[in-house]
Amino acid sequence: MQAARGTSLSDAEAPGPTRPTGRRRGRCLLLFAGVAVAAYAVDLLSKLWAVSHLSDGHDVRVVGDLLVLHLTRNPGAAFSTGTEYTVLLSCLAVAAALVVVYLSRRVGSLLWALALGLLLAGICGNLTDRLFREPGPLHGHVIDFLMLPHWPVFNVADMCINVAAALILVQAFRGVRISGAPTDDRRKTA
Repeated sequence: MQAARGTSLSDAEAPGPTRPTGRRRGRCLLLFAGVAVAAYAVDLLSKLWAVSHLSDGHDVRVVGDLLVLHLTRNPGAAFSTGTEYTVLLSCLAVAAALVVVYLSRRVGSLLWALALGLLLAGICGNLTDRLFREPGPLHGHVIDFLMLPHWPVFNVADMCINVAAALILVQAFRGVRISGAPTDDRRKTA
């Protein structure tokens, strides 16, 4: 089929994955780095505040019982699982951060840049606790202090990771690659 004289629309001649243009890629990398640094800073500062203001054991009710500030130190992963695998979790976090940085080199979509920036901030926020908090390097306990009813206590880094996961799923369902190009399935139906 031809749209115009000499212009083929067949799958055989469909363009392959494109690399983002220089300007778009630059904006995406800037967004990625800015989000990663800002979210990481918010996580670190909020944990410093929590440790200095909540260590006395008194909870702070922000919105009744809906949001309570309650300090806990988590040696494990999500929902305090895997407490005996703190060193392994720390090593996995280092590997995950390196993978995110590697993938960010190809980012050409603003939504992907936002997702990867949040993901890196969340990984590094909790990794920082594991590296520098008691009881020692690679064994450190993660500071959690945000408590909702019927939900484990969490922190800003955890929120960043969850929002990043949601954004990555949105991009996957939309059929958008990290480069901003459509996936092969989306290209065939367009």
